[in-house]
Amino acid sequence: MENEKDILKGIVNEEALAAVKFDEKGLVPAIVQDFFSKKVLTLAYMNKESLGITLKEGRTCFWSRSRRELWRKGETSGNFQTVVNITADCDSDALVVQVIKDGPACHTGADSCFFNGVYQSEGQNPFSYDDLYDLISGRKTDPKEGSYTTYLFDKGMEKILKKVGEESTEVIIAGQKGDKKETIYEVADLAYHVMVMMVEAGIPLDAVTAELAKRHVIDHKVKQERLGGEED
Repeated sequence: MENEKDILKGIVNEEALAAVKFDEKGLVPAIVQDFFSKKVLTLAYMNKESLGITLKEGRTCFWSRSRRELWRKGETSGNFQTVVNITADCDSDALVVQVIKDGPACHTGADSCFFNGVYQSEGQNPFSYDDLYDLISGRKTDPKEGSYTTYLFDKGMEKILKKVGEESTEVIIAGQKGDKKETIYEVADLAYHVMVMMVEAGIPLDAVTAELAKRHVIDHKVKQERLGGEED
């Protein structure tokens, strides 16, 4: 395509890249987001050189305002961030960088740099599969008396698998009855027990997310091939 060229299995839109606006200090804010969970990981800054390095190496590189030097994320910690895509906003003066991370984004060891809650609406309770997975993991590493999750871990994989089987049956029964409310309830039960099984088996949530993303890409390619075949 015109104004585009391949770089590390990706495509750089030269026109959009040239339109990126840097401030009077030569910097542009870069909001780093987890590609799979969509969680905001950190807010950093890039100059032209660090943005160029990011595109060339396929990993995030920023400009450290405190140290006044280039900062390749993961260079010392090993927590690299592989870039999936970079998008500029409507004014081209801010970037969203979606990444696949190798470890925590924050220097504190937290998954994200954003964890100090300032305000939360009473009408909306925050929920994410990542938070649920972390909560379940905590019941295994730090058992809590009276916790059903801790009870399952104490009983072991055989008990956990039995519950997964029972909940799967409940989902089937609810689906056959055509009861949407009950089906939703049973699917939630199944999802929870499957996560307990994953934690017990040492399977991270990202691994399943990556597998689903891979299948989505394959499905998209197959669909394109089928459409191409129909046109022929």
